[in-house]
Amino acid sequence: MIEVIVLLVLAFMWLVFATVLDFRTKETPNWIPFSLIIFALGFRFFYSLFSNAGFGFFYQGLIWTGIFIIVGNLMYYARTFAGGDAKLFMALGPVITFTASFLTNLELSVLFLFLFLASGAAYSFLMTGYFAISNHKKFGDHFGKILKSNLMWGIPVTLFGLVVMIIGIIYGVLLICLGAVVFIMPLLYVFTKSVDESCMVKKKPVKELMEGDWLYKDVKIGKETIKANWDGLSKKDIALMKKKLKFVTIREGIAFEVTFLIGFLALIYVYFFNPVLWNLWNSFW
Repeated sequence: MIEVIVLLVLAFMWLVFATVLDFRTKETPNWIPFSLIIFALGFRFFYSLFSNAGFGFFYQGLIWTGIFIIVGNLMYYARTFAGGDAKLFMALGPVITFTASFLTNLELSVLFLFLFLASGAAYSFLMTGYFAISNHKKFGDHFGKILKSNLMWGIPVTLFGLVVMIIGIIYGVLLICLGAVVFIMPLLYVFTKSVDESCMVKKKPVKELMEGDWLYKDVKIGKETIKANWDGLSKKDIALMKKKLKFVTIREGIAFEVTFLIGFLALIYVYFFNPVLWNLWNSFW
């Protein structure tokens, strides 16, 4: 049990540090996830070397590190994770899979992913609501403009969702739920787009730019064009802009690393302190 406690304490410390840095700088340095992987695998190796349990504990860490790296990259290229989020997710592979059973580790991994995504969705909704209220004038102006520009597709989709919900009254609750999701999608899109345009787009001095910052739109400097893409700015891009520009418009993201901490703590609670929920989760397998 001591080996599990060490891994969990290690992860908790790193996640708290990543969360604080993310709130302060909107950035997670690469050394945080990489050092967590090194420390976790190093501890697994030396524990396996000096214990009588064999190297299964270490091998499970290696296997799940590889699996989390694959899933993290898939989430990154699917534009679900930003670069820092994907790396922090990968670093949790050798930590939250702390049992000697591959199947139990699979259950833990999927449960963590579910808890993380659920907390991420709730957190994102609360944060966008906060930004909309605190910047209500700018948000209202953008909301009206974006709503008008999306009526052509928004009205048909909303009406389709309403029809599906009505049909669901006859054929079952599943259709009602599906119709409700379709019904709310256009409004949700307009809401999040309005928050993004009114609250998350800001001018920033070029001297304060950091690697990974997202440009709001392409920037042309002489014959060079710096693209506004998912990967964000590189050191080369920033060096080029510093020669010619004083300010640039960027798109800020919300501090998201806290959702990893919430998902991690929720996983610990379910597995160690709530056997009812853990047994319920087991029943799906």
